Amino acid sequence: MKIPLLIDQALLDSVSLEACRSPRQRKNRNFHADDAARAHRLLNAIEPGSYLMPHRHLDANKDETMIVLRGRLGVVFFDQLGQVQQTVVLAPTGPVCGVDIPHGVYHTILALDPGTVMLEAKGGPYLPLDEAERAPWAPAEGAPEVAAYARSLRERFA
Repeated sequence: MKIPLLIDQALLDSVSLEACRSPRQRKNRNFHADDAARAHRLLNAIEPGSYLMPHRHLDANKDETMIVLRGRLGVVFFDQLGQVQQTVVLAPTGPVCGVDIPHGVYHTILALDPGTVMLEAKGGPYLPLDEAERAPWAPAEGAPEVAAYARSLRERFA
């Protein structure tokens, strides 16, 4: 018999520590067997200062569900031109703890508290974002403009 994996505080602490030590300030703990799996289920730990380029998933099977287990996560939704359409704070004890993002919707996330961890689920297999899925109006990870752009997004949650 396979042994169930308990999602406990020790596991959240472990993945958070890995995120802190990562240059990108985030870390996944996958529950699915490999990138080819049809269903992807994972913990995603993200620290303040991590930048996730705004993007969308074009595949109709790539709706994305996020539920915050610890900390606070800011989610930003954009229109096709990069104008912010909506922001929301996800928190386990707040009025909103999760979101289901339909494919085709531009979005990004940012940690508002250290130790933020979410449970994420979406369709597989994993494929890197292609050019049509990356927001053409947002700086790519590592670009010099990231700091100012990320700060402008973070200010929406101040």
